[in-house]
Amino acid sequence: MNDATLSVGALHAEPGTKARGTVRADLGTLTTDIPLTLVNGSRPGPRVVITAGVHGGEFTPVDAVVRLADTLDPREMHGQAIICPVANPPAVYQGRLNISPVDGVNLNRVFPGDPAGGPTERLAAWLFAHLVDGADVYVDLHCGGIDQLLRDFVGYRLTGDPDLDKATAELAGSFGIEDVILGLNADGGNSHAAAARRGISAVLVEVGSLGQRDEPTALRRVDGLLTALRHLGVLDQNGSAPAPIREWVWSAGVTAEVTGLWYPEFSFDADVIGEVAEGDLLGRIVDPADGTEHTVHAPARGRIFYGMHGLTVAPGTELAALAVPWDPDTAARLDTLRTPGTGAGSDEAGPRD
Repeated sequence: MNDATLSVGALHAEPGTKARGTVRADLGTLTTDIPLTLVNGSRPGPRVVITAGVHGGEFTPVDAVVRLADTLDPREMHGQAIICPVANPPAVYQGRLNISPVDGVNLNRVFPGDPAGGPTERLAAWLFAHLVDGADVYVDLHCGGIDQLLRDFVGYRLTGDPDLDKATAELAGSFGIEDVILGLNADGGNSHAAAARRGISAVLVEVGSLGQRDEPTALRRVDGLLTALRHLGVLDQNGSAPAPIREWVWSAGVTAEVTGLWYPEFSFDADVIGEVAEGDLLGRIVDPADGTEHTVHAPARGRIFYGMHGLTVAPGTELAALAVPWDPDTAARLDTLRTPGTGAGSDEAGPRD
């Protein structure tokens, strides 16, 4: 029997029970209420933390984890689940997409945060101190935002710890998603990278594009999460075999260098986005004032896993992210894996995670 109470702040769940509510986080200049569901299984097992809503404009992950919280029965669970559907309320509820309207900071570039820093850094520190640091497993859910086309993938970081890397690789392959992208180190301020540095088996799961809110995608995400929980032993196995996966590593991120209107030359149909060679034309940025064109070329070969769908871009806007099949024998030569990350921040392990 599990005899441990699961607590976050003033929210508590006894063994075999579920508790829902909010816990207030002090961000220095303001406070914010973090919604949580605590599911405390009746039998011992791992603690799994699942977050969504790290970014605004990513609706399906939020929908999916709320549905998951409703689905889980603590009487049938081994271990504990902490489910946070809205990890970044200012960005989610005030519609500022990747950055917080409070301070203009991308939460997923500042983990594990700073309890004495700005509001978003304090939020990152709160999430780690109250949720992530006590976890055995951490799953952070994202999708393509309202101006972003994305191929579904799971991402994780190599740490150099053979046991941890093996467990995380197996976790990454348990969601039923074909493409798995490795980061060759655990550097940077992404949630799963910071968790990996602390010895937690952590993955990023990206499913869906354009911020679309559709029930089939949400239900597909719930099914994947349930499959992963069965893999972890939190739920009883159902005898299904893991789906085959393909492993990739980032080869390049492409960002806008000028302000203007973005006209891509690659398809926005996620089913047919294919390979590009180094130097291939990816698109044009046109100055609406005088029609000047700035061409954008692929800095490396790879498959396009992410593409900008929005029309208006500024310097630093992420336009595309490329990945190549994982080959350990050539990994040392993939210097482009350490190019600046895309978007509002950088990440040495690669773009778009």
